[in-house]
Amino acid sequence: MERVKNDLLSNVDVLFSEGARMKKSAKVTRKKSEDAPLSEAVKKTEAFKKMEAIKKNALADSSKSIELKESSQRHDHARWTFLTNHAHVLIVLHENSQMVLREVAASVGITERAVQRIVQDLEESGFIKRVKVGRKNQYTVIENKSLRHPIEAHRQIGDLLRLISEK
Repeated sequence: MERVKNDLLSNVDVLFSEGARMKKSAKVTRKKSEDAPLSEAVKKTEAFKKMEAIKKNALADSSKSIELKESSQRHDHARWTFLTNHAHVLIVLHENSQMVLREVAASVGITERAVQRIVQDLEESGFIKRVKVGRKNQYTVIENKSLRHPIEAHRQIGDLLRLISEK
């Protein structure tokens, strides 16, 4: 983990050095020709400012990434769960049928695109219905559908939702 942080910092330092070189070059350009427009010098100065911002963001991102990795190592339950992401999405939509997919993704801990694929799977398999209400979608979970795997096929979606859900 420390190695990843050091690699990231070294890459950021390279970017920062390049930005410093560009800023110095911009000063030299300004001195060489007072008659020439300053647009090139201004561009180089702006590039230096962007490099400083990139370094600042990269340092912040690396700290967050390291904190997340350390956090997940401390909590064994974060590595795997008994239920799939499909079940998690289904449970979240059952609890709040008007939730936008971005919020579902944040709640489940996966990307919005993954949630879109899961919702499509659930809809195609008949586990949920999607109804357009204005500009948003509203989801209805079909609770009387049987679970898919032969081991659990004797139970219905509603049984799982009642077991897990706070609703």
